[in-house]
Amino acid sequence: MSEGDAGHAVEFTGPERVDVVPIDDPVPDPDEVVVEATVSAVSAGSELLAYRGDLDPETVADEELSALEGDLSYPLRYGYAVVGRVTAVGDAVDPEWRGRTVFAFNPHESRFAVSPDGLRPVPEGFDPKTATLFANAETAVTLAVDTAPRLGERVAVFGQGVVGLLTTALLARSGAETVVAVEPRDDRRALASEFGADATVDPSRHDARAGVVEAVRDRTGGVDLAVEVSGRPETLETAVESVRFDGDVVVGSWYGTKRADLGFGDHFHRGRVTVRSSQVTTIAPELRGRWDRERRRETAWRELRRLDDDLDVTDRLVTDRVPVADAPTAYRRLADEREPTIQLLFTY
Repeated sequence: MSEGDAGHAVEFTGPERVDVVPIDDPVPDPDEVVVEATVSAVSAGSELLAYRGDLDPETVADEELSALEGDLSYPLRYGYAVVGRVTAVGDAVDPEWRGRTVFAFNPHESRFAVSPDGLRPVPEGFDPKTATLFANAETAVTLAVDTAPRLGERVAVFGQGVVGLLTTALLARSGAETVVAVEPRDDRRALASEFGADATVDPSRHDARAGVVEAVRDRTGGVDLAVEVSGRPETLETAVESVRFDGDVVVGSWYGTKRADLGFGDHFHRGRVTVRSSQVTTIAPELRGRWDRERRRETAWRELRRLDDDLDVTDRLVTDRVPVADAPTAYRRLADEREPTIQLLFTY
């Protein structure tokens, strides 16, 4: 996009309604820069909640990200994985920012003004397409650190979207003895195996939850740890029943307003199973003496580069590149679970 072109932004205007709206060219405040987007990644889990109307409109969008101010009511600009180039700097900003390629936790917009504090300089040698995966890589690092399998332990990862696949790849390189991926889609199970999963389970082949649990146990003898990133509330109970005595279930999914009946019965109660959340906005309290956000960011960039070098994760995960003007069609495709899309990028 040249600097003379009109800018555009993606807006969710109601359930299953997306518009691409014109925006004015931003003028930076003295302490801001202007970023011109090159490419942005759609976070299918979170953004499909917005698309389907499964977000509580009174929920604060994100208290930690200034670009996501306000609540989650329509009309809503939502997204948090833009890579672009700094084209202008405010009077109080170091001019060295001009021309840098940066990652921004910003909605899908052609151009936007932002404080440099809200940007992450993209390390040398990163393709912009790979850099769009940074947010998902940081989430996967958070899940891997929060799960923290000990040497010889067995782990199940429920859901093999982008975050699930990256988490599987990281856990496969940990001290875990066995990593099993649970995912109904054939293409994603195949990727999980290529990314290091020792075994996979197709839950769609089983009529009842007990069959999925039995399949996980057949492949592992029962897991010590489970990571739930399927985005489906009903999967949580399956994850709980799959872990052994004193097992730990780490929930990375955001369900929005979706609810499910969870019958935590004898296995949960007598098995002393722990269920806890993991979320990238914060560092787990027990880790804050050793981990801070800067360390986690550095780890995410390093692991993303390593996974791309070793497994070619960018080309395997990024299945679709779509002009931002075609965003309404793109979300309809993402919402159709029969489509083979894994990671969709908007181009500008």
